[in-house]
Amino acid sequence: MKRAAEIAGAAMLLLTLVPGNAAATDDSRGGRVVNPTTDVNPKRYGSQPADPAFGAYQRGLYITALDLALPRAEKGDAAAQTLAAEIYARGLGVQRDEKKAAELYGKAAAQGVAAAEFQYALYLMEGSVVPKDEKRAAELMKAAADAGNRLAAFNYAQMLVEKDDSVDGMEKAYDYYEKAAAAGLADAQYAMSQAFANGIGGKVRNDEEARRWLLLAAHQNYDTAELELGTWLVEGRGGPADLEGGFRWLKRAADGGNVAAENRLAKLYLNGIGIKADKVEAGAWYVLARRAGLSDPQMDMFFSSLSTDEQKRAIERANKLR
Repeated sequence: MKRAAEIAGAAMLLLTLVPGNAAATDDSRGGRVVNPTTDVNPKRYGSQPADPAFGAYQRGLYITALDLALPRAEKGDAAAQTLAAEIYARGLGVQRDEKKAAELYGKAAAQGVAAAEFQYALYLMEGSVVPKDEKRAAELMKAAADAGNRLAAFNYAQMLVEKDDSVDGMEKAYDYYEKAAAAGLADAQYAMSQAFANGIGGKVRNDEEARRWLLLAAHQNYDTAELELGTWLVEGRGGPADLEGGFRWLKRAADGGNVAAENRLAKLYLNGIGIKADKVEAGAWYVLARRAGLSDPQMDMFFSSLSTDEQKRAIERANKLR
């Protein structure tokens, strides 16, 4: 399992309510490793802004950071325990040691450090490093979520849905999805778009609000949101139609490897929607989608109707695209 302060564990990142995504992280294409110089909030490791261990961590001096943090960690300093745990969990400058990381996260979690509560909850859910304890995991995940950890809020929402998918359960879950979305987590922003698009989780159906959440998630390179936003702009759903804007978002998702977007982009090129019609370019993007396993009878007929030369050029173009 990937572990970092801003990577959610695979055990709970299933996005069961969000069609089209099998996993949810800060990056829908498989997870985003934290850049410690820009992405890690020093407040998570203690209130002192000039912490020497964290300063070394920020500069990439991980062994120095660990040497400075461990003596404090051994004396019960929760911030130092959390920092040392993260270094061990990610193998930064040292051999990766999940067992040691779990031990330190557990100690910091017992002292109420939200980041440690979140990470230790993942270990408890997984059950490979420490004994599995779903009840305790849920307690810690909720505590971290209530303390403002956005990934904990998202994961706790997932836990609530798995436990109770009734109307009441969904409403409770979406309270936490909304917290995570408001804190800028793209997965949760997409979840909110689905809540408003489908009128679930206690939300009244509102396509305009759904489109707003799609836009927020799409701006974070969340490819499923890019795909849907592009489609909505072309269709004029949730606001005015914007054919060129829709094309750009679908192109962005297709460029990132989203197979459905590749097929839809092919159709835009074929019909000249948002872009000048181009049969060869349409064929190229469909070739990419088909290579990835997508089958569209309409586009199969289109590709078969191309001349031998056009098919050859489309394949050559597809080879250059990927």
